[in-house]
Amino acid sequence: MKIDLTETNSSKINAAMVQARRDIGTPAIGMVLTLVIVTDEENAYDALKSANDASHEHPSRIVVVIKRVSRSPRSRRDARLDAEVRVGADSGSGETVVLRLHGELVDHAQSVVLPLLLPDAPVVVWWPEGAPSDLAGDPLGALGQRRITDTYSCEQPVGALAARAASYAPGDTDLSWTRITPWRSMLAAALDQQALKVTSATVEGEGDNPSCELLAMWLADRLGVPVTRTLSAGPGLTAVRLETKDGTIVLDRADGSLATLCMPGQPDRAVALKRRDTAELLAEELRRLDPDNTYEASLKFGVARLAAGTAPAAPAPAEAPAKAEAPAPKPAAKPAKKAAAK
Repeated sequence: MKIDLTETNSSKINAAMVQARRDIGTPAIGMVLTLVIVTDEENAYDALKSANDASHEHPSRIVVVIKRVSRSPRSRRDARLDAEVRVGADSGSGETVVLRLHGELVDHAQSVVLPLLLPDAPVVVWWPEGAPSDLAGDPLGALGQRRITDTYSCEQPVGALAARAASYAPGDTDLSWTRITPWRSMLAAALDQQALKVTSATVEGEGDNPSCELLAMWLADRLGVPVTRTLSAGPGLTAVRLETKDGTIVLDRADGSLATLCMPGQPDRAVALKRRDTAELLAEELRRLDPDNTYEASLKFGVARLAAGTAPAAPAPAEAPAKAEAPAPKPAAKPAKKAAAK
């Protein structure tokens, strides 16, 4: 069911949602969080589709905030709120409110969104594109316990990591980081299988891919060894090589779906490592709402090197390097501990 409201307000929108649930015979819907999507008309459809797909795992109230650009001084002075309420089959496993803000109301979006948040439920704010430089300092971002962005959509993706590190606040995260979760899990599992000391590492992937840089930062931070960043034709991240005294551990994904894991003294094995769509990435991020300390440490470790235009490498430590650690289990996540590599 869809209900269109023009020149409305938050009270009327809430009343419309209650009436719509009654009309379809479901006055109570078990929703676990509020997902606020800040986007524009161009990207609203794709973002809402991904959020609806993710809502099958996380039933949510989805609030889409679209700030309409006013073309004349007079229209910029006139504040107007138009809304579209969707429930039932038109809104995944929850309910959706699409807000279009006009005029002066664009600068006060938080006052419109606040009455629409689910009571006593977490709030997640997601910018598919055009995220502010300071997520926690943004009026809408301040409403959320979790703030999701995607540096891959920026004009200069790798350079945007420096801005993310400078303004990082607990609860910030990046879908470019989420994309490398399977890679981190696979590499950590490989080091758990064999007690090998890693002396250096190489991350291979396409240029201007922040996921490649984040993986290099993570390896350099956790292992304490030099990490070299090399370019390939893609797609995305294509290979990681860990040098040890007994040989090279290689995780190679040339086609974007199936990877090959090569370890010294063991036969090569094929592992599933497909490129995931936005709905899968979003669903993963919604499984945990606590601060991601591993992401923070990796982001801040390499940002100085990125700013200097160098590869995120670390000098060889005097002591034995720490072993790479697998991503924390979800939903419960604890700060990572470095285990000494043998």
